[in-house]
Amino acid sequence: MSTAVSVLFAAYFLSKGVHLLNENLLSALMLAVVLGLLNTLVKPILILLTLPATIFSLGLFLLVINAGIIMIADYIMKEFKVDSFWWALAFSFVVSIISSIIETVLKKDKILREDEN
Repeated sequence: MSTAVSVLFAAYFLSKGVHLLNENLLSALMLAVVLGLLNTLVKPILILLTLPATIFSLGLFLLVINAGIIMIADYIMKEFKVDSFWWALAFSFVVSIISSIIETVLKKDKILREDEN
């Protein structure tokens, strides 16, 4: 669910180059599911195939793989459009940051609730 919310925020912040045509939670949730499936099924294969480039670039090539996953999601979903590779890279970066913030806040909230009990 945090990924879906992150997708909504990222699409809003990057609206000049990333377009979630139906800007609602259902479209964001569908995109989050597609991204989750691509990250589970396709990303490990891409990482394995590009391992020399990833090692040579000290891991920075993983950013290219993430942008590629976003571009594949663009190809699969008609409700989601990315104008270029650079917008896909920015979208991937923003979604990652927002997801991390949401998950950190939720984790701290859970810890605080457990401490109260």
